[in-house]
Amino acid sequence: MSKLLTVYFDASCGLCRHEMGAIQQHDVAQRLTLVDCSAADFDDTPFRAEGVTRAAMMASLHLRDAAGAWITGVDAFAVLHRTVGMTGIARLWGGKLTRPVMLRLYPLVARHRQLLSWTGLPLVFVVWEKYAAWQAERRSQSCRDGACSFPPLAHSWERGLGEKEYTRKSKTSPSP
Repeated sequence: MSKLLTVYFDASCGLCRHEMGAIQQHDVAQRLTLVDCSAADFDDTPFRAEGVTRAAMMASLHLRDAAGAWITGVDAFAVLHRTVGMTGIARLWGGKLTRPVMLRLYPLVARHRQLLSWTGLPLVFVVWEKYAAWQAERRSQSCRDGACSFPPLAHSWERGLGEKEYTRKSKTSPSP
């Protein structure tokens, strides 16, 4: 099976390394190849003709899909998280309301990522990931014998549909 995406990231950055470790843990379908573009032996020669350099990869997350197209920055994070099933985080990066904020915030974070790595920011992601894993486990436990029931949605941003409406739309068998 060929990989869907190749991820070029700065493994010399603790924040980046931690995020890619979390991504790799969620990549159960093994769709990703992670490449450390900060490594001394990394060679960007094959990509220079396309205008992609090691310096650009170090400045912003770069993905390359199986067809050879490049996806960078905020869009790369949205695609990456969606690919490994982290849809909540993908919506944060690519949502209609949040994407404009991320477009402004990401260059600042990327520029100061080494400093942010030392502030304990990766610990915030550890807590967030553990919470997301707990939520996923709890939701998976709610499905028994082909019937699923979901607790009411806790956050207003999750309330696209009411619980009854969601249950009605998620039924797979016709109503008697």
